[in-house]
Amino acid sequence: MLLHPNLEETHTMEQIRAMITGIQGYVPEYRLTNQELETLVDTNDEWILSRTGIKERRILKGENQGTSVMGAEAVKGLLQKTGTNPLDIDLIICATVTPDMPFPATANIISDLVGSKNSFSFDLGAACSGFLFALQMGAQFIQTGTHKKVVVVGADKMSSIVDYQDRTTCILFGDGAGAVLLEPTQEEFGIMDAILKSDGAGAPYLHMKAGGSRKPASPETIAAREHFAYQEGSTVFKFAVTNMADVSAEVMERNGLKGDDIAWLVPHQANKRIIDATANRMGVGPDKVMMNIERYGNTTAATIPLCLWEYENQLKKGDNLILAAFGGGFTWGSIYLKWAYDPK
Repeated sequence: MLLHPNLEETHTMEQIRAMITGIQGYVPEYRLTNQELETLVDTNDEWILSRTGIKERRILKGENQGTSVMGAEAVKGLLQKTGTNPLDIDLIICATVTPDMPFPATANIISDLVGSKNSFSFDLGAACSGFLFALQMGAQFIQTGTHKKVVVVGADKMSSIVDYQDRTTCILFGDGAGAVLLEPTQEEFGIMDAILKSDGAGAPYLHMKAGGSRKPASPETIAAREHFAYQEGSTVFKFAVTNMADVSAEVMERNGLKGDDIAWLVPHQANKRIIDATANRMGVGPDKVMMNIERYGNTTAATIPLCLWEYENQLKKGDNLILAAFGGGFTWGSIYLKWAYDPK
């Protein structure tokens, strides 16, 4: 006899979706231009622009300034904008590969800085795919019916792990943060579908050699410059182009979507050539691709929320968005999102 109420309850729970009800970004003031990079390494503006699409990137300067500083600014702005009391937040997830310190989690520090005393919080590490992984995880807390307000942050201070003597990587990365508020809905809005993947065999091609438990910091690792992001560019590029495009096409096909049905592609801002290849594969024209790479470079977990933040005024309720990313690990994925509100 108990089966019927339980079945009913399960059926109701299945109808809950997680929708984004607010978005806010934060970037530091300091602009590191291609012209300034020309004075640091053997490179030039034309070379950088033609290969990456980047003109400048933002850098967080100053003593004791970690990723949490940017994450907290984004969350404070988000709470203010959405009229949300920090004490009403149930959970904060921070996607980052540049935590303030190995522990506590940067999300814990952000919670304290914004006055979110009733939430639990943790970090998630999936490199450039981190925001997508965290968004899907946050959505599942909403979908269970146990959590009503979840904040997902993507934030990285890549300047802290970039070798400014390595011209192949230092041109790519910048610092920034973005945050979204997830809330429940029983309408057809929010996160509709997600395909997330990882392959640890990609680790040798994109990683940081030292500073973890395998190779703790020592005078030798510092002298060998092993505490910086390392990547084998051509291998990463090939894998990223194929996989980011494949997974985006797969999530569209699975939901019966064609290029014309998509209002916006929101791609991870790693490289303009990777973005173009993904858009082509999806049959989406350049006018439907969110892009800010020329001003911010690759901010790792922050690129997708920064795009949503900058394009927020152009988003309309019911718009179909495809979010796509690829990162070290290797990690990659795509989320189909139906936008839940009109421009404020």
